[in-house]
Amino acid sequence: MLIGTLFALAAGLMWGLVFVAPTLLPDYPATLLSFGRYLAFGVIALPMLWLDRRRMAQFTRSDWIEAAKLSLVGNVLYYLCLSAAIQRAGGPLPTMIIGTLPVVIAICSNLRDAERDGRLPWLRLAPSLGLIALGIGCVNQSELQQLRADPAADLGRYATGALLAIAAVACWTWYPMRNADWLRHHSDRSPRSWATAQGIATLPMAVLGFAGVWIWNSATAQPFAMPLGPTPGLFLGLMLAIGLFASWLGTLCWNEASQRLPTTLVGQLIVFETLSALAYAFLLRGQWPAPATLLGIVLLVAGVAWALRVRPEPVEAVEAHAG
Repeated sequence: MLIGTLFALAAGLMWGLVFVAPTLLPDYPATLLSFGRYLAFGVIALPMLWLDRRRMAQFTRSDWIEAAKLSLVGNVLYYLCLSAAIQRAGGPLPTMIIGTLPVVIAICSNLRDAERDGRLPWLRLAPSLGLIALGIGCVNQSELQQLRADPAADLGRYATGALLAIAAVACWTWYPMRNADWLRHHSDRSPRSWATAQGIATLPMAVLGFAGVWIWNSATAQPFAMPLGPTPGLFLGLMLAIGLFASWLGTLCWNEASQRLPTTLVGQLIVFETLSALAYAFLLRGQWPAPATLLGIVLLVAGVAWALRVRPEPVEAVEAHAG
């Protein structure tokens, strides 16, 4: 439990970086940010493929197809929706919506994976879910008040951002459950090799996507300077950093956690990503969080701590107890 939780914490710290790039690169289209990140991920995975070639040779055709599905939904589509949401609605609204992932995944997994992982009794799970949801609401309260008070706010743009953030939640509700299925059914396989496989599977998608953005910009005479944009050094540095830490290392740590912990519990530990994203946002602003935000962080941490105390029980035991 402890080792799995530490791996989930490390993944959250690195995944929080993905919220930084759209803020630091507001002039870059979300498509370029998404394909640039995963192009870097795929390139970083190539030497890992060579170093781990013996284990990688164990993967079958069906394994590579599964890696491609996970990469398309959990990598490319998720970050495309998230980047576009942040650029359209700003940081607070997407962070609030993405922050519901611990609750959404815990509920979906408790309904779906009870036979395999055991069921967390709803009455014992409810306090942790409630604390996490309440904490997310507190964290975003002051930010959302500022949005409502802004007379120049484009409500249509914010609504589009909200819908894109909801689509990102859908992608990342499906991804960890499907990824955990493969890891639990292949417990003899290395989580590091599986992370590398997803990077390799992402590479051709990222190459085609990046080329498609370049061709589209050229065909429509867009003023954006392809291929690296107006600040190439910052773009390259961020893409490489996110590709290494958030994509490869983050996926590795998440795979390690997924092999050790029930999917229901792992889903709640995604709250570490929300906490990290908020911490990085306030560091970029150079200011301390408001009292409501601090209260929200305390509630989030309390919710996670509560969740770690709840142990899955066999379905029969839960049903007998409920009866």
